[in-house]
Amino acid sequence: MRLAIRHTTRYTFAAPVAHALQRLRLTPKTTQGQAILDWQMDYSNARKELEYEDQHHNTVTLISVDEGAREVTVTCHGTVQTQDKAGIIGHHAGHLPLWCFTGQTKLTRPGPRLRQMVRMLDFSDQRRLEFLHALSAAVRGEVTYGTGATGVSTTAEEALEAGIGVCQDHAHVFIGAARSVGVPARYVSGYLMMNDRIDQEATHAWAEAHVDGLGWVGFDVSNGISPDPRYVRVATGRDYRDAAPITGVVFGTSTEDLHVDVAVEQQRQEQ
Repeated sequence: MRLAIRHTTRYTFAAPVAHALQRLRLTPKTTQGQAILDWQMDYSNARKELEYEDQHHNTVTLISVDEGAREVTVTCHGTVQTQDKAGIIGHHAGHLPLWCFTGQTKLTRPGPRLRQMVRMLDFSDQRRLEFLHALSAAVRGEVTYGTGATGVSTTAEEALEAGIGVCQDHAHVFIGAARSVGVPARYVSGYLMMNDRIDQEATHAWAEAHVDGLGWVGFDVSNGISPDPRYVRVATGRDYRDAAPITGVVFGTSTEDLHVDVAVEQQRQEQ
C-alpha cells in the first residue's frame, strides 16, 4: 500500500521567544514492511541545526526557533510504501540491548490495579503470543477510548484507575503489564490511515512486544488488531517520552497553544 502523509504542527508562544530548541522525531523508519519513498520537513520561524540517529534508531532532527518568534510551524509530507507483515517487525535492532525493554519507567510502572489485571490472565512463556493477544483485549476492556481525560504525563496505573484514555494510555498499560511478567515491550508512535476519513487531529500510538522466533510484534490495543499496511512506524522507545513527535526547551516565554493536523490517504499507484 502506498500512503501519502501530511503532518502539520503549529504552536504559538505567550511572548516572543528568547531562545528555543526543539527535538523532532517525525521521520518514518525504514524497516521490515515499510519503505520511505520520499519525505520532507519544512519550518516556519525555525531552522534545522542537525540530524542524528538516537539509541532507538529514530531519526531526530534538532531545530532552533528564531529569536523573537511568536509562532512556529513544522510541516512534514511524503510517501511511504507498506506491506502486510501481520504486525511482525522481526529481529531486535538498535543500540540498546533487548533487556532494556523489560525495565519499567515512570509512565509504565505497575500499581495494584495493573498487577491485579495481569493476575487475571494466564501467562506462559511457551504461549507468549497468545498471552499478549489476551492482554491487548484485557487492556481495551479496562480502559475505554476517550479524549480529554488523560495527558502526556498520565501513567499506566492512573489510566487504569480512571478507566478511560487514548492510544498512548493503552500502549503504556500494555507495556507495563508485559514487562511485569518479563516480556520486553516498547512504545511506537506513527501514523494510521483511517477507513472513514483522511484528516485527523493527532498521530497514533501502539505497542510492540518481543516474541521468541518472531522478534518484535505490534499490538494496537485501541483498535484491537496488530498493525497492517495502513500503519506507518515513525519512532520507538521505552515509553512516550522516547518517541514523542516534538520535545524541547523554550526560554523567555511558554507555549500557549498547540494545533496538529494530520492527513493520511492511500495513493494510487501507476500501472
